[in-house]
Amino acid sequence: MEELQFEFQQKISQLSLDFQRYLVNSIDLKNRLIAIKGARGSGKTTLLLQIAKKKFDLSKTLYVSLDHLYFFENKLYYLAKEFSDNGGVYLLLDEVHKYPNWSREIKLIYDNFPSLNIIFTSSSMLEIYKAESDLSRRAVSYNLKELSFREFIALETGIELPTKSFEEILENHNQIASDLLQKIKPLALFSKYLKVGAYPYFKESEANYNQKLLNTINLIIEIDINAVEDLNYETLVKLKKLLISIASSAPFTPNITKLSEKVGVSRNTLIQAIKILDRAGLVNELYKDTSGIGVLTKPEKLFLNNTNLMNVLAKENINIGNVRETFFLNQFKGIREINLSEASDFMIDKKYTFEIGGKNKSKKQIATLENAFVAKDSIEIGFGNNIPVWLFGFMY
Repeated sequence: MEELQFEFQQKISQLSLDFQRYLVNSIDLKNRLIAIKGARGSGKTTLLLQIAKKKFDLSKTLYVSLDHLYFFENKLYYLAKEFSDNGGVYLLLDEVHKYPNWSREIKLIYDNFPSLNIIFTSSSMLEIYKAESDLSRRAVSYNLKELSFREFIALETGIELPTKSFEEILENHNQIASDLLQKIKPLALFSKYLKVGAYPYFKESEANYNQKLLNTINLIIEIDINAVEDLNYETLVKLKKLLISIASSAPFTPNITKLSEKVGVSRNTLIQAIKILDRAGLVNELYKDTSGIGVLTKPEKLFLNNTNLMNVLAKENINIGNVRETFFLNQFKGIREINLSEASDFMIDKKYTFEIGGKNKSKKQIATLENAFVAKDSIEIGFGNNIPVWLFGFMY
């Protein structure tokens, strides 16, 4: 355990708190068992370490990644016992999905060592509450999204800007945009964000960002999905083929019969594969009404998860209208309820209708609707029910 503690202290000494993810101050640390899910590359490891450095007594804290060589010969349970016996209080476990029987051992640790507080991270693929041991009564779960536009600005410029709730944006977008324009040039930053701003590692090398993102996509399919779903090689190849097929057309209304023939799988297998890619943070399924959605319900529309994925997977098929819609969906997903609209593009919280478009987009399509708005690209400041689309990147 001493080697693990030394490695943890090294990581902490090199960790900066200059930029912090939106969840750092949102997690209720009074809970003894906390799960943080997120797609590969979203920043889960940095988040764990920042929580430790900012919130905990480091002399009573231990961080370990469960793909560490230590666990080839040692059990997590006995590490937790030794740590607890020596006065440890905060046990931070990274990438639990890479450790066999993780849920059973975490349950035993939680039950048998009441002085321990455990935070663990996992792939967004992992359905924590369907794990072998029932953690639903014990774990409080959070989902770490990719960078918001606001967070990208902080990383890119060093300018920390406050979040704005959806309601604040609707009610006061003109004043909010006016205040922000005193500090940033949003349109140039937004254009860059759409291409390279979704994952924190863009700061390491912009020149190599697209290649690193492609590598991340491969690792999500070959390592993260496989660790949870235990798929054979042929199925993993078909998942990649499906992702490319989606990327070449997204967002689109999928023809399941044609798509299943193209990928070479049955209808039911295809729908399950789409849901796997959704959980993995690679695609977004969208429905007009989410009530009654079953495991074999086909999505009414398919999007790539974010605009950076469009940039590296779709390439020549990128359409600016699709980019705007993908951004809008991505910023709302997991923050508010978002569905397809019968009359327009999107419906938020089953109440607010949104049409997405460029600066010359008219509101003719939504003119007769209540609570209807146009989210416009290429404008710095809005008026009435016309709101700059970039402003919805400030909700987290």
